[in-house]
Amino acid sequence: MAKIKKKEAEAKEAPDGEAGEGAAPKTSFLSRKLIIMVAAGLLVVGGAAGGVFFVMKKPQEDKPVAAVAKAPPTFVDLPEVMVNLQAPPGGRASYLKAKIVLEVEDAKLAEQVKPLLPRVMDAFQTYLREMRSSDLEGSAGLYRVRDELTRRVNLAVAPSKVNAVLFKEIVVQ
Repeated sequence: MAKIKKKEAEAKEAPDGEAGEGAAPKTSFLSRKLIIMVAAGLLVVGGAAGGVFFVMKKPQEDKPVAAVAKAPPTFVDLPEVMVNLQAPPGGRASYLKAKIVLEVEDAKLAEQVKPLLPRVMDAFQTYLREMRSSDLEGSAGLYRVRDELTRRVNLAVAPSKVNAVLFKEIVVQ
């Protein structure tokens, strides 16, 4: 039995590191290090390949797209509008005279809007009579009036839709 114990002790003390307790951690450390180096190498190669792909990629050529022929808008002339504006207390009365045009998508829509013009004119008259001459000063004032008239005309002609209200002529006197 002493001989067996002696042989086991010699195997544990072997100088080449092939046997014993110290050999197992060295191989696992080397294998982990090898796996990390291989993974890092693959990551570097993959990143370089992706970079080359994006740099060398040709931009897509613009293919001629068949242009959809959009019909020009149709314009509907409204009768001339003339209203008296709100005057300041003790001030002189002022008047607004305007020629207005409605812009619609197409002629079919224009034909749907024409029977509703009395309703549109009523909406314009009631709104414009509440205006003061100071409300119409400058381009900002006209843009606000145009936006409000567009909103009102769309309410009057619903479910049809008017794209814009345009002023051909506007005079405040």
